Order: sequence, then structure tokens, then C-alpha cells
Amino acid sequence: MKEFAKVNFDPVICRFQLEEFKELLQQKQSLSEKNDILPFFRERTQLSVFLGSYHKNIERLNRVAFEYDIFGDFAADLVVGDSRKKSYCFIEFEDARLNSVFVSKPGRYCPEWSPRFEKGFSQIIDWFWKIDDLERTDDFENRFGSRRIDYIGMLVIGRNDYLEPRDKKRLVWRQEHLVLNSKHVYCLTFDDLYNDLLFRINKYYRIETDG
Repeated sequence: MKEFAKVNFDPVICRFQLEEFKELLQQKQSLSEKNDILPFFRERTQLSVFLGSYHKNIERLNRVAFEYDIFGDFAADLVVGDSRKKSYCFIEFEDARLNSVFVSKPGRYCPEWSPRFEKGFSQIIDWFWKIDDLERTDDFENRFGSRRIDYIGMLVIGRNDYLEPRDKKRLVWRQEHLVLNSKHVYCLTFDDLYNDLLFRINKYYRIETDG
């Protein structure tokens, strides 16, 4: 099991690493999960832990784990959280290619969700099933310091430029309305991830300045 590492969130370093993320997106249109995305985030802990800002109940970004083993059966690419609030975000990265989100089929006007997308989302379903199955056990409490946690899921996949406006609306609708076992699951592109994190880090600085 790859255990959680303690992190002291540093917004200055996070902002610098977010700029590096922007450069990556500008330099490469297509991104490989194995060769581009996973190595990039593993080397940037502050940016990685900041993905936990999607969880409305996370206050202190102080835990991070890469390739986190979920009770022996599954593994999440990234898990970040707040050890005090017992709130966590489980994240699956997929690649960013032309057919990552949708695939066109002959004779069909509307493209289908891609096998890559469905595979990534199915992994999150399995994580949530396993977590729900083992909550309230001693093993669960040993891992998280509690017999219950507050958690959400994220699937990050694809690029905006590969999506037609109609298909982008389908993705946005799915993100806004998707709830799994009463837990929100965000499905978004890497471009949307960057834009959201930029907004959030700027908001963080405004709050710190006003405070």
C-alpha cells in the first residue's frame, strides 16, 4: 500500500507549478497518461494536492498519495485530502487524444462515449464500491483515522479542442449532474482542469490578501 504523505500546502509553489501545467498544455496537443500526465503530477506535489480544492469540505490540503492502493483490488492515480476533516478526493487521469472522450460511429450522428472514458469512469465506480464496502472496519480506520470519510471522485480526460460544442455540452451536463452513491463525480478535460485551478488559486490569493 502506498501511504499518504503529509503536505504543507504552499500557494506560491502551487502557482508556479500551475504555470508549468499551462506550458505542458501549450506545448503538446495530445497527452499520454503514462508518459506525460502521471510523471508530470508526480513531480509536482503542490499542484497535485490542490486538486482537492474541488471538494467543498476540504479546508486543509495536507495529504497526498500517488497510485494509492484501494484495499488490494484497485488503485487510484492520485488521492488528496484533509486529514482533520476526513475529506478526500479520488482522481483518475486518462489520456488526452482525439478519441479520448467521444468516438464517432458510422451511421450515427451523435458520437458515443469512448471506451477510454467508460473505462476511467468504471474504475471510479469500483473505488466507491470498495470504499463503501469496507467503511466502518478496523482496516479502514487504520488507513483514514476514521470509520467513515467524506469523498468525491474526479475523471480528467481529453482536450477541449478535440470536442465539438455539442459534445462539450454533453460533458459539462454529465459533470454537473453526476452523483454516485450520493458522492459527486467530476468529469472534465485537462483544459478545464487548468482553468478551474487558475480561478481557484487566484481566489485563494484574494482571500489571503483580504484576510
